[in-house]
Amino acid sequence: MNRLYFLAIALSASFSLGFFVHSFFIPEDTSQLELKPVENMKLGAFSVSLNVQNLEESKAFYEALGFEVFGGAMESKYLIMKNENSLIGLFQGMFEGNILTFNPGWDENAQETPQFDDIRKIQQHLQSQNLEIINPADKDSEGPASFMLKDPDGNMILVDQHR
Repeated sequence: MNRLYFLAIALSASFSLGFFVHSFFIPEDTSQLELKPVENMKLGAFSVSLNVQNLEESKAFYEALGFEVFGGAMESKYLIMKNENSLIGLFQGMFEGNILTFNPGWDENAQETPQFDDIRKIQQHLQSQNLEIINPADKDSEGPASFMLKDPDGNMILVDQHR
C-alpha cells in the first residue's frame, strides 16, 4: 500500500510541476529534423494522464471499460486506473490538456525492472536529436528525476524516473 501511495504522490507532484510550466518551445518546422532511433530504448511503464472534468463520472466510465483503481484517492482529485497492462491517470483540475507518461525503471505494476535506461541517458539522446527538453533533469545527478517535451502536435510527454 505504501508503494501505491508513493506512486500516486510522485505522479501527482510530477504532473503538478508540469502545470506550472509556461514556456514550451518546439521547432516550427519539424520536417527538417532527422531523428535517429535508439535500438531498444527502455522507457519503462507507459500511461496516459487525462485532465478530467468530473472524477466520479470518469471513474465510472473507465470502470465500465474494465479498469480498476490502482492508486490515488477521490479526495485528492486523482486516480490511477489499471486494466491488465494499461494505465490511465485521471486528474481533476491539476493540469491542462493530457499527458503521455513514461516511467523508466518501472513496469506497469510500479515494480522495479531489472534493466532500464537512466533518464539522463534518454535525455541526452533526445537532445542529440535536437529535441527541445522542458525542465531538463540535472545531467550530473543520480536517481529520481524527470523532464518533459512536446511532440510535433503539441502533446506533452513526461519522462519520470522514480529510482
